[in-house]
Amino acid sequence: MSNKTTVISKELLEQQFEYCDKVAAYWRERETAPKAYVETYGCQQNEADSEKIRGYLTQSGYTITDTAEGADVVVMNTCAIREHAEQRVFGNLGALVHTKRRHPGQKIFLCGCMAGEEIVSTRIKNSYHHVDGVFSTHHLWQFPEILYNVLSKGKRQFYVADEAGSIAEGIPQVRDHKLKSWVSIMYGCNNFCTYCIVPYVRGRERSRQPEDILSECKTLIAAGCKEITLLGQNVNSYGKDLEQKIDFSDLLAQIAQLEGEFLIRFMTSHPRDAGQKLFDTMAKYPKIAKQLHLPFQSGSSRVLKAMNRHYDREKYLAAVAYAKSVMPELVLTSDVIVGFPGETAEEFEETLTLIEQVRYDALFTFIFSPRHGTPAASMDDPTPKEEKNRRFDRLCALQNRISEEIHAAYVGKTMRCLVDGQDGDHLTARTEGGRLVRFAGDGALIGTYQNITITGSTTWSLTGKMQNAECRMQS
Repeated sequence: MSNKTTVISKELLEQQFEYCDKVAAYWRERETAPKAYVETYGCQQNEADSEKIRGYLTQSGYTITDTAEGADVVVMNTCAIREHAEQRVFGNLGALVHTKRRHPGQKIFLCGCMAGEEIVSTRIKNSYHHVDGVFSTHHLWQFPEILYNVLSKGKRQFYVADEAGSIAEGIPQVRDHKLKSWVSIMYGCNNFCTYCIVPYVRGRERSRQPEDILSECKTLIAAGCKEITLLGQNVNSYGKDLEQKIDFSDLLAQIAQLEGEFLIRFMTSHPRDAGQKLFDTMAKYPKIAKQLHLPFQSGSSRVLKAMNRHYDREKYLAAVAYAKSVMPELVLTSDVIVGFPGETAEEFEETLTLIEQVRYDALFTFIFSPRHGTPAASMDDPTPKEEKNRRFDRLCALQNRISEEIHAAYVGKTMRCLVDGQDGDHLTARTEGGRLVRFAGDGALIGTYQNITITGSTTWSLTGKMQNAECRMQS
């Protein structure tokens, strides 16, 4: 794996725009209005990448559709974090044989984290002959070139070389939501947790220049965006590779001082790098949401060491205690892995006691999934699957009880929420802490902040009643 970051020049990116023009001309010659479908699996970073893929496709003359049936181009942007996710992709990829049979001109591409695994690209090449192209995250910026080569040469394209991680500024984006936007501030990861495939498929950490990030945020705010979520595999590592002296807390502060009505969120934070400066910055600026996703993964210090997490139980609890001391209203969520190789019954109990002590608002829970090529995949794992399932069920039951208790405490409170959509006959909104609220109201309220009194709760969401209109989103 190369450690060198490649900054894609304006000249190289301009070449990709020329390929967009060539693709558009290809369809004009055939007097066809082409359609494209992009399916996304996995994390928010993949969602952000798909916005760029749709941007390129739109610039190439495609209309984005919501189904693979009849689409001229299908792109599957994949996740490699768990085995189940990969198997689901292979299943859905196989099903595209039928859509391509009904529409023989359909071109199918697989990209994302799975495409960065040699074992996957080899399997696609040998067994999924209906797939026309495969490209890893490092080659996303070259998608127009890949697409044009498939269309013009009629040959399959594989852009999966283990090249340096890149940063390409200026790729067009078609965003999913006007009110909420993802902004990637960095790419890759240097942590090499023993269970995680991400550093191998997304490369080493590389930070965008702060001025480019600020410019993107200003553009979004001017367009009416109300929530900006900063993305990175470990946002707390931001700036370590830049020449200028800036860290993530500094960047947060700069964005929080921009003019406009908006809220900043971010994910994901690694506990090894999340310290007092970050929490003080969050507490200081009203535009930074008092919401923190801080994965702990295990409550056992021994297991954390085996995971190569670079912190122990005590350090994690100390960080949480300080964060809550400066932000009493903090909404805290986390990730946890059950059944890591060698985890004993006693060590699992340590995870439960940590959850009881911290009292998370919500957890994202996973049973350990071995990833080919990671150290944990070859570790001795004597715990039976049935026992892991029992532990998982116990952990979920505990967290569901805590979530239900925390949500019940919201009842009677009036909270300022961003109305962001509709769910059946109800509107949906989010509190500053990201809690989902359903309430009755007119669809014209979408895009406004409203004071909502919470009237009911469940384990996963809240219900409420609107009090008064505060402000409408400016068009």
